[in-house]
Amino acid sequence: MAEKRDLGNEGMKDQLKGAAKQAEGRVRSTVGGASGNTGEQVKGKAQEIKGKVQREFGKAEQDVNDDSDADEV
Repeated sequence: MAEKRDLGNEGMKDQLKGAAKQAEGRVRSTVGGASGNTGEQVKGKAQEIKGKVQREFGKAEQDVNDDSDADEV
């Protein structure tokens, strides 16, 4: 029998990692804009987007976990 994954915990971890990436990207983008380094600004925006996607993925994992917990009752 396959081991059940705890999507609730995994989802929370993804949300936290995504929020950190998003914040780091925002800082990187701001510093790049302030210093006139458009390359760094673009990299920061890309990192910010990746962080947002990871956060949303984490939320979806938690939603799936919540739904599966309700089915077991």
